[in-house]
Amino acid sequence: MRLVFAGTPDFAATALKALLDTRHEIVGVYTQPDRPAGRGRKLMPSPVKQVALDAGIPVFQPESLKTSEARDELQALQADVMIVAAYGLILPQAVLDIPRFGCLNIHASLLPRWRGAAPIQRAIAAGDQETGITIMQMDQGLDTGDMLLKRATPIATGDTGGSLHDRLAILGGAAIVDALDQLEEGKLQPVPQDDGLACYAHKLSKEEGHINWQLDATSIDRLVRAFNPWPGTFTDLGDQRIRIHGATAVDGTVEQPAGTVVRRERDGIDVACGQGILRITRLQLPGSRAQTVNDLINGGRELLLPGQELH
Repeated sequence: MRLVFAGTPDFAATALKALLDTRHEIVGVYTQPDRPAGRGRKLMPSPVKQVALDAGIPVFQPESLKTSEARDELQALQADVMIVAAYGLILPQAVLDIPRFGCLNIHASLLPRWRGAAPIQRAIAAGDQETGITIMQMDQGLDTGDMLLKRATPIATGDTGGSLHDRLAILGGAAIVDALDQLEEGKLQPVPQDDGLACYAHKLSKEEGHINWQLDATSIDRLVRAFNPWPGTFTDLGDQRIRIHGATAVDGTVEQPAGTVVRRERDGIDVACGQGILRITRLQLPGSRAQTVNDLINGGRELLLPGQELH
């Protein structure tokens, strides 16, 4: 089949690489316009654009798909299917109708749970036991189209937003290849979503990473893992902002107020929570790199001592 691919970040680039290893012909790749990045703020291609250029595939980077020029450009590619993964632009109905079999989306959750922008992180933060990939027939709603294929994966207790992202990216690539094979064979059966079971994965914000020590330790543990590596979690000690890169909930009860450091040893710094204790194992001080608590102690830093209060 003739495919058009639309995507922007690493998650989408992984799926594009999987499609390049199939018999299908990718006739064009759509991605977001180049954005400034790095200290020099130079315009940088998206991961998807870089994969496409390396493979010699034409790249299109419209600011919008709502113009007649953009629709005519897509129409000229005569695609059978448009594959969409974390593209970042709205596809109007006129665009959804152009490919012979419409547009298929690679979504990183088991729909209808976690529609929206940040399904991977929201699943971890909520304590979900599993998540996965849904290949969906796109419509004008936000991740509301019929489900065509699902692939599940468990969420391990040590999973972070980063580790789960990478696993789902690979799963998404395999799932879309499988879905295209079934589409050719006429085996895909659309299943409508139950809107009553839907929940929305709101876009992440940096301020959400500010730890509320009144929460229970397990919830904070999940938040730290969900927001690793981005947008990250943090707490304040006086006027110093401390970023938390690794932590785990531990058994025990304390009488100190939530946010109080109750123990500092080489295996971690224990902080009282609204319920339970959070052990910080990896952190980053202002102006420093991320380090283990053992390295912090070896460096002689008199910070995060028992009795000090975080907020």
